[in-house]
Parts: sequence; structure tokens; C-alpha cells
Amino acid sequence: MAALDRVKVLVLGDSGVGKSSLVHLLCQNQVLGNPSWTVGCSVDVRIHDYKEGTPEEKTYYIELWDVGGSVGSASSVKSTRAVFYNSVNGIILVHDLTNKKSSQNLYRWSLEALNRDVAPTGVLVTNGDYDREQFADNQIPLLVIGTKLDQIPETKRNEVLTRTAFLAEDFNAEEINLDCTNPRYLAAGSSNAVKLSRFFDKVIEKRYLSRDGNQIPGFPDRKRFGGGTLKSLHYD
Repeated sequence: MAALDRVKVLVLGDSGVGKSSLVHLLCQNQVLGNPSWTVGCSVDVRIHDYKEGTPEEKTYYIELWDVGGSVGSASSVKSTRAVFYNSVNGIILVHDLTNKKSSQNLYRWSLEALNRDVAPTGVLVTNGDYDREQFADNQIPLLVIGTKLDQIPETKRNEVLTRTAFLAEDFNAEEINLDCTNPRYLAAGSSNAVKLSRFFDKVIEKRYLSRDGNQIPGFPDRKRFGGGTLKSLHYD
């Protein structure tokens, strides 16, 4: 069997929002029984059929890079984390629907990954306002995923989802809200599954089918780690 082409997708968000559980669900189609904190970066692979059911159908590997840490980390930690941001083809931004701060921090995570978080103490969200111009020329496909939907009381669900809908609008991205402990939220044929497939198709198109193969380039002042350096590291 010929080797499959692959794309690299970052999975970013605050610690505790459920990134590892999400990645496990996306790649293994199973609930992660005992989630643990991610140290550094954990990489898993999903097989995706581009344009499934059409004459253009082709199978690709989707590498999902679950990046650990806090967006408010010291500059030395952020500098170390930056090595994971080389040659990225897409970004999944993950936030906890029950934690408003984790939603606001997605702006900082995305700017850090896009190498635009240049101000050491820059405030990116002020009084609820957000400067969309910072993403005006972004060509990297983005997807916003809200987790822990099951933990929002029915009486407050509409209020919370209305608030978080602005995130997707700001990032010019589609939005998926789910419970990572329930695979039915990504069941084949569901609206969430369609959005996810559409996002991966877009990532593949930008990487292999567009003229410039849009991706975040390797930064000249950052050293690349050797192929055997990046491992899946978790606390037990």
C-alpha cells in the first residue's frame, strides 16, 4: 500500500478543557477512560477520506498535535512550545463551555500559534471587544470546538451557546459543541460529523490543492527537533 499524504493540525486550548479526550475520540472513536495532563505535546493520527463518496475521494492521515500548557506561561515556556507550531496546516481551538475564561483565551492561543503574539503583555480581549484585523489575512483553516456541553443546565444552554457563537464568527470558522464522553455527538451523518469532515477537507485542500500550499512556515530563529524527539508524554 502506498504511503498516505498527511497534514498537521494543532489542537490548542487551556489545560483541562478536554483536548486529550477530544483527540482520543476523533482518532480512536472511543471515550478516553482516564484523561491525564499533557506534558509538551501528544500526537495521534486520524484517517480521513477526502471528498468521500465523490470521484475525487482520497485517503489522508490527519496528525492531531495536542499541545499542553497554559497560554499565560512564562516566555521561556512559550518559546519551547513554539517548536510544535512549525509547518501547521490547520488549527482546532478547544474551549470549555462552562469556563468563560477558556473561551476568551482562544484568541491568545491562536495568535501565539500564528506567531503574532509579539507583545509580551498584550491584552487581546478588552471589555469584550476583539480586533478582528489580527486575523484578516489568516489563511490557516480554523475550527472551534466547545466541550462539556453536558455540564450546562438546560435553562442556561441557549445563553451560553449564543455567547460562544461569536467565537466562531470572529475566527471565520465553523463551531462544534459536544460532550467528549459521548461518541454520538460525532456520529456519522450528524451535523457535527459533517462540519468536522468539511474542516479536514479544507485543511487538505489548502495544503495539497491550493497554489501556495498555505501553512505556517518554519520560523528561522527556531530550531527543529529531530524526528524522534516528539513523543506522547502524559502524567500517570
